[in-house]
This record gives sequence, C-alpha cells and structure tokens, in this order.
Amino acid sequence: MPSLCSCSLVLLVLSCILSTVECTIDRKSIVQQYNLKLSQSHPYSPIQVGNGRFAFGADVTGLQTFLPHNTLSSWGWHNSSLPTTPNQTLPEDYTGVDWWTHDRLVNYEQPNPTQKDISQWMIANPHRINLGRIGLWFDGHNITEQSLGGKTQSLDLWTGVISSSFILNGEKVNVTTVVSPETDTVAVKISSKLLTQGNLGVIFDFPYATGKNKFDTPFVGLFNATSNHTTRLSASDGRAVITHTLDATTYVADIAWEGNATLARLSKEEHKYVLKTAQQAETMSFTATYAQHAGNTTCTSVEDVLKTSTAWWADYWSSGAFISLPTVTNSSANELQRRIILSQYLLAVNGAGKDPAQESGLVNNGWYGKFHLEMVFWHLAHWVFWSKWDLYNRSIGVYDRFLMSSFDRAKKQRYDGARLGKMSDPSGRSAPGEINSLLIWQQPHPMYFAEMEYRTFPTAATLRKWDHILGPLADFMASYAFYNTSTHVYDLGPPMYPVSENTPPNATVNPIFELAYWRFGLAVASAWQVRQNKSVPEKWTHVHDNLAPFPVENDTYVTYEGIRDMWTTPEYTEDHPGLLGIYGWLPPEPRFNLTIFENTIAKVHETWNFPFSYGWDFPLLAITEARRGDAERAVKWLLDVNNEFDELGMPVGGTRVPTPYFPSAAGLLLAVGMMAGGWDGREGMVWPEGWRVEAEGFVRGM
Repeated sequence: MPSLCSCSLVLLVLSCILSTVECTIDRKSIVQQYNLKLSQSHPYSPIQVGNGRFAFGADVTGLQTFLPHNTLSSWGWHNSSLPTTPNQTLPEDYTGVDWWTHDRLVNYEQPNPTQKDISQWMIANPHRINLGRIGLWFDGHNITEQSLGGKTQSLDLWTGVISSSFILNGEKVNVTTVVSPETDTVAVKISSKLLTQGNLGVIFDFPYATGKNKFDTPFVGLFNATSNHTTRLSASDGRAVITHTLDATTYVADIAWEGNATLARLSKEEHKYVLKTAQQAETMSFTATYAQHAGNTTCTSVEDVLKTSTAWWADYWSSGAFISLPTVTNSSANELQRRIILSQYLLAVNGAGKDPAQESGLVNNGWYGKFHLEMVFWHLAHWVFWSKWDLYNRSIGVYDRFLMSSFDRAKKQRYDGARLGKMSDPSGRSAPGEINSLLIWQQPHPMYFAEMEYRTFPTAATLRKWDHILGPLADFMASYAFYNTSTHVYDLGPPMYPVSENTPPNATVNPIFELAYWRFGLAVASAWQVRQNKSVPEKWTHVHDNLAPFPVENDTYVTYEGIRDMWTTPEYTEDHPGLLGIYGWLPPEPRFNLTIFENTIAKVHETWNFPFSYGWDFPLLAITEARRGDAERAVKWLLDVNNEFDELGMPVGGTRVPTPYFPSAAGLLLAVGMMAGGWDGREGMVWPEGWRVEAEGFVRGM
C-alpha cells in the first residue's frame, strides 16, 4: 500500500504544478460533511465497507442481522449443474446462431432456439455468489429491528469505518465494522454487557447460489437450500476455518478472534455457526477473511485492520483530484457535492477490482453478476480524469487478459484481428444474447484509454503497454467495415445494435456515434504506429478516410442512416441519447457540423422521453451541454429528477436495470471531472455563473 499511496501523492503534486493550481482545499472537512448517519436500516441499500474487489453490506446493526445484505467479491463465482437434455450437456454443444451479414453467414453468440437449455446455461453461468452472512445472534430469542432502542449508525468516509449502536433489554450495544484494504477481511468489534449474559453472539450463515435470476436483488443466495451444499469446520484456539463447497466451487472463511470464545455449528441441518465469548467478557473482536483457497490467509487483528483502513482512505481522499462547490449558499451545489463525495466512496468500494465492475457493483447481482465490456468506459474513465491512476490500473488489464478470446471470436466470424465481447465473466467468454453479440461500441474504448494515458504519461512504456492491444482491435475495425460498391464508402452494419439498443438490427446501418467512434479509434491506432516509427496499415487509413458520412435528416443528425420518422417515433426517442456522444464524450472531428448538431440537441430537448432514460444518459447530456458552454444545463442534467441518488448515495436504477446502477455514479464523476479540468480548446472550468468553485489535480480531456 505505501508505494501506491506515494505514487498517488506524487501524481497530485505533479498535477498541481502542471495545472498551476494551488492544492489548498480542506478535503477532510468536506468529505466528513457527508458522513452517513442512519437511525434505521435502508430497505434495499446497505451501508458498505470494502476495498474495490470485496464488499460487506450492513444493516443498522453494522452487520447483516435483520437484512441479509451481501458479502460479494470479484473472485466468488459458481456454475450450476449442466443440463441433461440430449445434445445439450456441455458448453461445447452450444452452436450459436448464423445471421446473414453482407452476403455471408456469420456465427453470433446468441441463444439458439433449438438449444434452449444449454443456451440459457451459457447466459447464467458462471454467476457471482454471496460469500456469507454475518449477523448478531440473540440465543434464539425473537428480536426484531423494532425491538431495538436508541439506534444510531454512522459511516466515517475519511476512515472507511462504520460505527453502530443500539439498546436492547436496557443495555447498550456498540458495533464497529471495517474492511481491510489489503485482504478480503471484515473486522468487527462488539462491546456490551449483554455478552456477559451469554445471549448475544455472532452468527455466520452460508447460502447456496441462486443462479437463476438475471437481477438477483437486493439479496443474493438461497439460505434455505441447505441440502444443496456443504460446510466443514476446522477449529483451533482463537481461530477457525469454514470450508464452503457449492458443487464445483469451494472457498474458505477464516475466522480469528481475540480472547476466550468458541465457534460451533448451530445445527447439523444448517450452515450456521455461532461465535460466543466467555461470559465474563464485555467485548468481542474478530476478523473474517474470505479466500478462494485455504492457507491463503493470514491472521490480523481488528486494530490492525482499523489502522490500515484509516491510512488507506486518508490517502485515497488526499491524492488525485478534488473539487469544492459553494454548498453553504447553494442547495443545488450541496446536493451535487453530496453525490460527488458519496460516489467517490462507493466506487472505491464497489468498482476497483481486477475486473471492471458489474453495473450494480458489489452490492447485489445484476446480469448474474457479470460485467459488460461496453460499460467499461463508464466504469473506468472517471479514474483518469480524477488522477486516480492506481485504481484505474487495477482493472484496465482486462483488455490484455481478454485479447486471446477476442482473437478467437473474430476468427470464428472470419474477421481480422480481435473482436471484444460484451456480457463477460472473468474468463473472457461473452454470454449469448442478440444485443450482446451485435453491439460494437465497446471496440474503440481501449483507444480512448490509451490516448488519455499517453497524454499524461507520454513514454515508451505507455506505447508498449497498449501496442499489442490496439493493433488487433484496429485490424478488426477495418475488417468489420464493409465497402459499399454503390456508394463507395465503408458501412458499419447491418446487422448491429447501436448504443441505444432500440433499433431493428437488420436495418441499422451507419449509426452516428459508432461512425464517429470508429474514426476516432482508427486515428488513435494510427497515431500509435507513428509514435513508434512504424508504418500505418493501408487498410486502416482507407477505412478511416472513407467511412460513411454522418446520417442527417431535415438538418438534424439521426441515430442511423435511413431511420424513418426518428423524432416522431416514440421508441426512437427514449433510452440512451447516444447520438449526442459525437460532441462532448468525443472531441469534434473535421466532418462535424455544429449548426446541424445544435438543431439536433434542440430536437432532443423537445422530443426525448427522459423518464425512460437512466444511468449514464444524464452524465452524457451534461458533458454535451458543458462542451457547448451551457453550464447551467449541464448541472441541471446531473441533478435531473430522473437521475436519482438515494440517501446513502446509491444511484437508483429502475425497471430496466438494477439498483444501484453505478454507471450513473461513475458518469457523474466523469462529467464533473471534465467540467473541472476542461478539454483541448477549453482550459478553464465550466460552471454556472456565480458558482465559486475550487478544483485541483484534474486531468484535461480531449
């Protein structure tokens, strides 16, 4: 940890020097202004502690006593039993679906109607598992949350520590909860005279995997399917290891406690274990470390975890960029500052692991716990603009690790290079799905990340880091573009789905955002070659220079070429307004026409059904408005009534996506980062008139 912290502090100093910003903001007082304070459990949003790859969600007791909030990790996955249907018993039996694509059949990873069972198995497996529930145990007494008096709970954002207290039977109970930044360890300290009476302890309960629900929310796992899995206890003085086996998945919970206590199974039929202290003790301190393999854990004390957590979070808040808004005099600024601070905390807890975050992070399971490669931009780009390079680098290696599976996907479809998938598990396999297999806007993301890195770190090491990735991705992009002999331009699609995912795939050709992103990506890949004194492949240049023009209808840009009645057809004016990404998300290119774009955004304002928008739609709108120079409207979109953040800071999803929906939070930070750091051609900040904003350490955008 010290090396990461030192690196971050160096980056902060450098960014302050380069941007001539004096780093004087009192960060701690601003962060702690938004410490969470609760008096009851939230029905679906837990209060969380975590380290980016492991998170523990708690109710008002500081544990999972009354609400079975989840203990999730980036490594905890499970496969259900394979189907027994003849010719559908192995993943190798799955054949996908062939679609006509420019006069040839291409095999896509989609559910096959003749292979329903193995297709669904491939979609749902592997799925993320809840590692276990830790809650207070009341010796079998019927205690409810309503039975407790004097309930208070706080989360200190500067230290990552939850402090909870309540009164039961006239006695106060204090609970401290924290997670180690170094290991997947939750540390707990309980103080109460009730411990001396022997009727207060801690229960550890292990569920079976769900595996059947696309949205496994708010609680993950089956706690009553006790015959489907096994647990085994191995105990010694002050320590016990519980091995949990679910079919072919096995992991351990290594529990260590201080003082005289015992851990025993509650009953033979259940996977519940109770930790009780000797009756003279008024405190109980323990750690529970989860790991894939026994022997991979080391004992640590609660005090050690508290110290490392306090140090890590202080470094996190002190390094990188920061912004101070005029919260005292402006209610909108106060709400935006609240969202900024809580989003920074929650994204460090839920979205800083080896793999990019799933859309509901480590709170619950959306899409079986799998992450989406097209959403990697929204999950990771904010780290770049906020100069949090250490956390960015935790996940960005996904492109290196997924390169071979991307080569295989392109080869199977008879394209050159490497084609990125979509709905992924850590193996790099993409789950079958019509939209999953026909999206393409994830392909240029690595070019965006590489270019932003090079602007900050223009070194040979950066060039080497990305060279072997950008080349194959650009090869696919050039191969995918189809030369239209009638129009003498290169087309994108059909079949395909654009960003908005709401158009007929066999009619969708030359979607506007994908055209802009394709040109951007090929330009970056070409620049990468030039920087290394390598020749640029002729095919890349020919495709880049001859891609189809942006589609225009009645002096407005439209989602794709040939779309009919876009502005009067309801299904086309809801969901993601992805066409706006050509000016805001991306810098304008030479073919961009500002007059036509102004007509376009006026049409979006006039016709879009914003209650059906969600997630990163509002940050996208804000970025676009900021680049246009309309700071008032940019802030309005970030605080739009349809862009809700609950009292714990969780970004609310909706019927289409799970809650929380972290692309909303990450997108908000990206938008704020661009408004604070500026972009090429705009060196200053973009904020409403009269707002007194202080910012330091931000990276300038393109």
